[in-house]
Amino acid sequence: MMLPQRFSRADVDIKKQETVFSGFFKMERYLLRHRLFKGGWSGDMQRELFVRGDAVGVLLYDPVRDAVALTQQFRIGCFENTTGPWVWEIVAGMMETGEVPENVAVREVAEETGLQINATQLHNICRYYNSPGGSSARMQLFCSLCQLDAVEGVFGLPEENEDIRVQTFSADDAFKAVLSGNINNAAAVIALQWLQMNRQRLQKESDK
Repeated sequence: MMLPQRFSRADVDIKKQETVFSGFFKMERYLLRHRLFKGGWSGDMQRELFVRGDAVGVLLYDPVRDAVALTQQFRIGCFENTTGPWVWEIVAGMMETGEVPENVAVREVAEETGLQINATQLHNICRYYNSPGGSSARMQLFCSLCQLDAVEGVFGLPEENEDIRVQTFSADDAFKAVLSGNINNAAAVIALQWLQMNRQRLQKESDK
């Protein structure tokens, strides 16, 4: 179901746009106004936008073992996390210009776990904005059915300073880790909640 949209991009008046930082990421500053639900226009407002490309995340699920493979690596954004800045996540990576999400999924799974998956057999979970109040970043999530009987170790690209630990957990233990806050990043939480709602269907499909 599509919820109704009253406004579109045409209902935003951009008065000024400038790049205030350009490095590994980019920051844009806008002076704008927009239409109001009660009619008329808002006052002029300044907004900064963290510009980051789209990313792809993949939840690896073994329907026979009812297990998932998660990655753990250092994340500066979680530096103040009470359990430290090494975070349990799903496989994820940035899209490059001209790439399609399915091909990114295949590449990132190979780099981060050593597994070879089939792009045509990915289950679509959703596509969402990470933090629409101040960032343009979007994440496309997939689930890939895999055999996870021997998927553990340390992976990643040394030239990108990647140090990625991979470990397999029962699906139930992963769900409990979400509830306890041990898994606390959006992509992993969303993907695991989707799995919790869909794993019986995935197990039945894998038996055919």
